[in-house]
Amino acid sequence: MNYRKATPEDLNYLSELFDAYRKFYGKVTDLEGAKTFLKNRISNAESEIYVSENSAAKLVGFVQLYPLFSSTRMKKYWLLNDLFVHPEFRGKGISIGLIDKAKALVKASNACGMYLETEKSNIIGNHLYPKTGFELNTECNFYEWEAK
Repeated sequence: MNYRKATPEDLNYLSELFDAYRKFYGKVTDLEGAKTFLKNRISNAESEIYVSENSAAKLVGFVQLYPLFSSTRMKKYWLLNDLFVHPEFRGKGISIGLIDKAKALVKASNACGMYLETEKSNIIGNHLYPKTGFELNTECNFYEWEAK
């Protein structure tokens, strides 16, 4: 498996994976919207996206991180916002490889760490993340406000 940073040339296949990821979380398919969203993230350098491709150079997974900053630590902090592997390729360690790319980004950018959020019902993710060194923070409350 090859892991690398996504490029604009990846947009067609990456958009298909991203759309499948969104459907996994109950969103309505929107392939063109996915392509536009990812194109903007890449062209505006608003996120870091890494992809995994198999020996046939087919994209089979991705991870997307957004930069944040920790005021108390006075350092960059990364949000691992999206992680997805096509169902046909799960169970082969691809998610771990993508998380390893995210960890390398944290170190290379001299950030203090990264965090993620996943639904309690995401059984696969909730088993995966502790295996890759993430610790569940039970000391904090997570609040959300949505503009309507």
